[in-house]
Order: sequence, then C-alpha cells, then structure tokens
Amino acid sequence: MPRSNGPGGTGDPSLHRRRTPSPLIRTRLPSARGATEQPNATGDGEAPLTPTFWLLVGATGVATGLLGVAMMVLLHVVESLAFGRAARFQTAVEAASPLRRVVVLVLAGLVGGLGWFVLRRLTLGESTHVDDEVWTGTGRLSFRRSLGTSTLSEVVVGAGASLGREAAPKLLGAATGSFLAQWRGLSVSQRRLLVSCGGGAGMAAVYNVPLGGALITAELLYGSLALPVILPALACSGIATAVAWVYLPISPTYTDIPAYPVGWVHLVFAIVAGPVIGLVSVGYIRLIGLVSHYQIRGRWLILAPAGAFTLLGLLAIGFPQLLGNGQDLAQDVFGPTPGSSLVVLAAMAVLKPLATALCLGSGANGGLFTPTLATGAALGAVLGSLWSHLWPGTPIGSYALIGASALIGAAMQAPLAALALVVELTHTADTLIVPLIIATMLATAVARYLDGYSIYSSRLPAQSPLSS
Repeated sequence: MPRSNGPGGTGDPSLHRRRTPSPLIRTRLPSARGATEQPNATGDGEAPLTPTFWLLVGATGVATGLLGVAMMVLLHVVESLAFGRAARFQTAVEAASPLRRVVVLVLAGLVGGLGWFVLRRLTLGESTHVDDEVWTGTGRLSFRRSLGTSTLSEVVVGAGASLGREAAPKLLGAATGSFLAQWRGLSVSQRRLLVSCGGGAGMAAVYNVPLGGALITAELLYGSLALPVILPALACSGIATAVAWVYLPISPTYTDIPAYPVGWVHLVFAIVAGPVIGLVSVGYIRLIGLVSHYQIRGRWLILAPAGAFTLLGLLAIGFPQLLGNGQDLAQDVFGPTPGSSLVVLAAMAVLKPLATALCLGSGANGGLFTPTLATGAALGAVLGSLWSHLWPGTPIGSYALIGASALIGAAMQAPLAALALVVELTHTADTLIVPLIIATMLATAVARYLDGYSIYSSRLPAQSPLSS
C-alpha cells in the first residue's frame, strides 16, 4: 500500500520535495527526503518571492518608516498646540483648564468633520479599508485618500480624541505597498502580501515593535505563519522600525516597568481572569461593530465629530484620562502602584471603550490598538485589586499586564501578535510570559467560540447582498 503524504495523501513523495524556487544546492541528503516536507517551508505559494518583490519589500519598509515619522511629528505638534508642552500628554491635559479641554476638542471635531467630508467627496469610490482589501479584495488602496485620512486622524488624536495613533502609519504603510505593487505590475497575491507587510510595518515603526509588527502582518492581516510570509514580514517591519529611529526613541513605549517575579498567584489569576476578559471582549467587539456599521455619513459628518468630541471634552473635565489614545493610562497602571484609584480605574474600564466607540460612530478615523490595550490594562488592574483581597502581596501592575495582553489577543483574534506586542512594548513583561499566555489563550478562545469577530472584522463595510 503506497504511503500517504500530508493531508492530500497523494502517495507520491516526490511531489512534496519540489520547492519553488529551487534550492541552489541540488544534492539532497542521504535520506532523499525533501526539505519542504516541513509544512511551513514549502514553496512560495500564490505570492512568489521574486527579486522584484524583495526590492519592493525594502522600499515599502523605508517609505513606511519615514511616513510613520512624519505622522508622529504631526501628532506631537498638534499635542503641543492643543495643550502645551509637557513630559506626558496626560500631564498637559490635567494642567489645562476644563474650558480648554472642551474648546480644543470642539475645534478638532470641526476640522476633522469638514476635512473628512470633503476628502470622501473628492475621492468617492477609492478604498482605504486595509483589512477588507487584504482579506476579500485585490489589495488596491488609494494613496491620496489614505494620506488625507491619516493626516486628519493624527490631528484629532493629537487634540485628544479617544482613538489610536497607529491607524495612520498602518494605513500609509499598506497604501505604499499597494502603490509600489501596482507600479511594478505585481500579481494580486503579491500585492496583497506587500500591502500586509506595509500595514504591519507601520505599526512596528511607531511603537518600536518589529516582531509584533511582523506578526500583525502574518497572523492578523495575511493569515499565515508560513516561511514565505514570515520572511518578508520580518524584513519590512525591521526596516521600517530602524528607519523610524531617525526621530523616534530606541526604547520601549512603556518605560520603567518592573520585571515582575512570576508566581502561582499569577497562574491562578490568569485561569480565572482569562475567560472573564474574553466575555468582556465580545461585548467590546460588538460595540465597535455596531458603531462602525451605523457610523455618521453624508452631510451630517461635517458636525457629528464636533458634537461627539464636545461630549468627550465634558467627560474629560472629571476624567482627563479619557483623552488621547490611552498610552499614559496604561503606563500608570503597569507600574507597581497604580497612579489612579480603584474607582477611577473601574470607570476607565467602562468609559474608555465607550469614548472610543463615540469617536468612531461620529465618523472619525483612528486606531483601536492602544485604546484596547489601555482598557485591558485598567480591567486587569481592577480584577487584580479584587484578587488581592483573596491572595494579597502581588503588585497590581502585574495583573494589568496580564489584562492588557488578554484583551488585545481576544479583541484582535491574534494571540501571538498580542503576546509579542506586550513584551516588546515593555521589555520586561516576559517574566510573566506563562500567565500571559494562559490568560491570552483563554480570552481569545472564549471570544472565538462565543462570537468569532474581532475589532477589525467587525468594522468591515456591509456587502450586498449581506453575508454572515
């Protein structure tokens, strides 16, 4: 009886020893078995890694790094104009008067609303949906619309909108890949892979997370961890991150986070908290999906962001932590002693996702990564504080890290990327890697089996006819 080889069971071993491109060393090992019988090392598949493709990977990485720098310069300038210079954004917000918080957000809403209305009218029919173009489309993105959308996004985030700063560099990196792929006439499959590489590289550049960016490319966008995907993903994210060092610091995003010693208390907490965070993520994802589907469009877009941002500014009078993407909120709770009370953290775990949904529903564009991470950190800190009554003696910051990783993994439905991002963002969270893995796996599994959407798939535009 002939031996079956792999899932297809072809019975012909030679078929599984043919690699494209062929290796330079033609002589096989004495076993006569093929190197490509390792499942992740088979041929290039639908997207051949040609010399032209590799050149465009490098070009995309360089351009994405520079565009990421440009977006961060714009963000920092707007932050300074809006609230003045300070070591941290939240410090500047807290020093600003209540009136200034509201006025800045109203002006940002008016600028963003009018800007997006005009831009969408001028670029009608042009796509800036990275996820949709990679997953179900042809990878064609409009660079001019992406540039306009990204610029307006950084302006409103810099003024305090509860959205992530990474959406702009992610979109511009993907749009750069799309432009270069169309310019050189790459196939649709190659274009989709290059767009994915650019998107992941954009996030890698502005957060100094090359491994996390590569996993965003492979696990989340392209949906494959095979070697022909991982190699260009790593190259593009690594190049973009290095280029961004011309302006951005060569340091973790979250600094002075202790390397918390792991203990059984963390393992048991992860087992208990993981499913709870998974349940929370389902409601959060559904909320994002609903406001994305019913997002303000048409002429109302001119005024809707101003109205939503005004409400956000009023809430920020009592809770200044709501403004911005949430990076400072996470920084505070990752430390050994939270910078806010348990009541404030509990409020942030509820209000931060609502503020983000409010901004999205008004028609504004922005990212979800850091707001989600901040929400997870606040939720982890709250659950950890309650857990400490049963099992005292452990810093609350360690629970915040576990909560952040679990909510990101479940919300993105990308646990490997979530784990890599938390480790790279802190450079110390690896001491908690086992409870991080347990909580992230459980939260992601619960979200997957209960619903299955992510914060990205829930935002996909409706198709006609509607499909499930």
